[in-house]
Amino acid sequence: MDSLIKKPRLATVWLGGCSGCHMSFLDLDERLIDLHQMAELCASPLTDYKDFPEVDVTLVEGAVANEEHLEHIRHIRKHTKLLISFGDCAVTGNVTALRNMFGVEEVLDRAYRETSTQVIGIPRGNHAVPKLLDRVRPVHEVVKVDYFLQGCPPSADKIYSFLMDLLAGRQPKVEERRFG
Repeated sequence: MDSLIKKPRLATVWLGGCSGCHMSFLDLDERLIDLHQMAELCASPLTDYKDFPEVDVTLVEGAVANEEHLEHIRHIRKHTKLLISFGDCAVTGNVTALRNMFGVEEVLDRAYRETSTQVIGIPRGNHAVPKLLDRVRPVHEVVKVDYFLQGCPPSADKIYSFLMDLLAGRQPKVEERRFG
């Protein structure tokens, strides 16, 4: 009979960040089994999805740093009921937003052009990386965010408590202060 009850659909997404939030998610260890009892994980960097599906909850790690991120997060927002900024890069921009102190061309020069060999050099205007936005933005500056799960990264315990509350229909406990 339980198999006839539809589980909420859960997704995780990784934009401009270090993957530390997803590592904390994996640190749920055996609690991933508990989570699986409550929700279906249907899209994640860990699952190799091709098209982002309709989901109930999406955890978004990382800031919006380039045009691909911008297009992806807008698509995700249209296909998810509850969007959660997952970790400090998604919440505030954090380390990823340090790039905002410099111009895009200056960043590309230093990070790619000046450090590449002649064979793999990147000429101006021919970006081998996705086109960078003028500034890195936290997720809520681009799309509506329903919850903010802070931490760099948030601990496995914090992720577990948040998701279990949310999936059980309880108001998740989240920190009131938020920067960004």
